[in-house]
Amino acid sequence: MKKIFLYSAVAAVVSLCSAACVGDLDTQPLDPTVKTADQIFSEPESYSQYVNYAYGYFALVSQGSHNDADIAVGNAGQSEFVRQYMILNELTAGSLLCPWTDDYVTGLQYGSWSVDNTAAYAVYVRGLKGATICNQFLDSSVSSDEAVERRGHSSVLGDVRNYRSEMRALRAFYYLVLLDMFGNPPLALPENIASTPYPKQVGRAGLFNWLENELLELTADENLPAVRVQYPRLSKGAAWAMLARLYLNAEVYTGTPRWEDAKNAAEKVIKEGGYELCPVYVNLFRQDNTESGAVNEFIVAAMYDDKTIKSWGGTTHLVYSVVDGKDISGEEGSGGKLMQEDISEKYGFTVNIYNNQWNGYHVSDEFVMENFELQGVTWEGTEGFGYDVDASDKRAAFYNRGFQQKIVNEGLSIRSGWTCLKWLPITSDHRANLVEDGIDLSSADFPLIRLAEMYIIYAEAEARQNGGNLGNSTQGWIYLNTIYRRANDKDIPSSVDLDWILKERVREFMWEGHRRTDLIRYNKFTGSAYTWPYKGGIANGGSIAEFRTVFPIPTQEFSANPSLQQNPGY
Repeated sequence: MKKIFLYSAVAAVVSLCSAACVGDLDTQPLDPTVKTADQIFSEPESYSQYVNYAYGYFALVSQGSHNDADIAVGNAGQSEFVRQYMILNELTAGSLLCPWTDDYVTGLQYGSWSVDNTAAYAVYVRGLKGATICNQFLDSSVSSDEAVERRGHSSVLGDVRNYRSEMRALRAFYYLVLLDMFGNPPLALPENIASTPYPKQVGRAGLFNWLENELLELTADENLPAVRVQYPRLSKGAAWAMLARLYLNAEVYTGTPRWEDAKNAAEKVIKEGGYELCPVYVNLFRQDNTESGAVNEFIVAAMYDDKTIKSWGGTTHLVYSVVDGKDISGEEGSGGKLMQEDISEKYGFTVNIYNNQWNGYHVSDEFVMENFELQGVTWEGTEGFGYDVDASDKRAAFYNRGFQQKIVNEGLSIRSGWTCLKWLPITSDHRANLVEDGIDLSSADFPLIRLAEMYIIYAEAEARQNGGNLGNSTQGWIYLNTIYRRANDKDIPSSVDLDWILKERVREFMWEGHRRTDLIRYNKFTGSAYTWPYKGGIANGGSIAEFRTVFPIPTQEFSANPSLQQNPGY
């Protein structure tokens, strides 16, 4: 599978990031193993190599093998940013269940996570490290006009200016995630990091204001292209998309709603961003989504490749965690047809399309029926997927053969409720490439922001301005209908309300890392007014404490930065 980026700059990044402080990068180090900026960027291509690594950091877990983690998380796949970003947003919100006994799973699943939760630690550290990688490039000793020209690299000065703007945009995405998940992380910037002993927290509203100003500046930055010149590089469209998401959640972050701003930013992306909706919804999640044109919809994305950008996180865990090693009757070692063999046959393959089975992710029947309203559901027999696929929403990708309908507390078995087959080890042209090529790792890229989200952001913001409803004469309704018709080839109801829009977000963005943020915005995440199975650790649904709308700053961080203040409640 073709990918545009190479990662030969890993050693340079390690050397650069190991410098004692950003302000010293242009001086001769005492440690001979640490290189100066001039040594690292001695060749004109060094800048692009570094930027390529920065884009790849969403997926990379170490400077070496994908089997080793370079942060204090023992399992390399579970240390990856994208995997745990998705887990934090889905496992905490009832859209994902998992029987694993890993230290991070139970707390997140039952709404009782501790300050030492591994998934929260991974996202926090990876998020700040990703921002630091961007900051290192933005330091004046690395990429200022003067530094580039002093090295005799005037021929690439225009490119470096573009890279600087892209690194600001990439840093903004990391801080958008940190703002949402941790509320008040420290804000570290190259212009202030050397003037204070430790990066300072500026408060959630302060970080919101910084992020808004940063993104608005980028939308006017002549060095950031108006539309993307090469996937997955960021453009002004990405800055507007981040603003749209920021404004949609502004009331949560600052106490003041910004619905009109959310609409305006989303429409900028739709009309001027240069992105295109993928005509076939399922192709967005196939193994060849970089070749089928699906990534024309991806605004911010994490890249994966089974040969060059390997990860046990990313989309690999979404492919393999939904199947187990039992036959369709639920027995193991009985010699019957395996669950994954049955699924393979149902997709028309004569071979098992799954190389691995992780026996993990599934979803409750209550969640599926509330949001997808599957037609013709049956829990008996072995034909079909357990529901009438043709009569149901085409974005539904579920399977229940050999499953119990009710979620059971016996390890929350994968054989209860439904498994979700949104991410499959096949290509858009229906080739089982993970099997035929003998590859264990997924090559499907993961969309962190995509164009469809802008359509639905506009609709929700307009509905909130209109008393919670949209009629078929409104622009928001038209945008919603565009998304719905792509999957179903029919119109949505002539009037929809905010609850309908929330369900549409589930149908469109299942397991893409949106659910927790959506429920918080709808005031349904905490408390007990809205429940799901095992919310708060109660089988029929209980309560989550209000302070858990943000995750804790990990304990380990306080020894590294004693100026930090913990989020209330932890």
